[in-house]
Amino acid sequence: MAERALQSPQMSVEEFERIAAFAAKETDDAVRLEFINGRIGVKKVADGDHNSVVVWLNERCMRARPDLDGYQGQGLRVEKYREGRAIPDAVVVPEDYFAGHGEWADPSGVLLVVEVTSFDSDTDKRDRKEKPIAYGAAGIPFYLLIDRDACRANLYSDPVPEVGYGNCRTVPFGDTLALPEPLGIDLDTEKLKQYVD
Repeated sequence: MAERALQSPQMSVEEFERIAAFAAKETDDAVRLEFINGRIGVKKVADGDHNSVVVWLNERCMRARPDLDGYQGQGLRVEKYREGRAIPDAVVVPEDYFAGHGEWADPSGVLLVVEVTSFDSDTDKRDRKEKPIAYGAAGIPFYLLIDRDACRANLYSDPVPEVGYGNCRTVPFGDTLALPEPLGIDLDTEKLKQYVD
């Protein structure tokens, strides 16, 4: 299914949640829906290399910090700025943070959200422009963008309400990226080179 976006400024969050649940059942999870800034985004489920990046990152984080949990597919309410819903590729939180939260969790305890670029027409707008604003405005301390097109990792930090993030540190694949406290994890990004093609 080709990726597409539909404009629907009058749609409520509740209407979106009903549509997303229906789409998940009808497409056997072949697509994912997100609701950011009143817009429904439809994107294909990730490829094997994309998922391998997420697994790689979760393994590194959990090895370095067994007191943290890494999730895939956890929805977040990011309405502080965008009145929307997003499903990051990965989320790192304190152990058991999401217990009892349901499908769309409060992002206030999230330490890190991760997105991995897809080779599709909307990744620039979605991952590089909209999501840094939405995640930063929601107060999430760190946003890690694994940019497979540019072969680099971008770590956004210092959330600023209404703006997104105040800082972005970029390293090419192969360099070490330090995820500052409260994470305190050093990521050797050499292995990410194999997930580019």
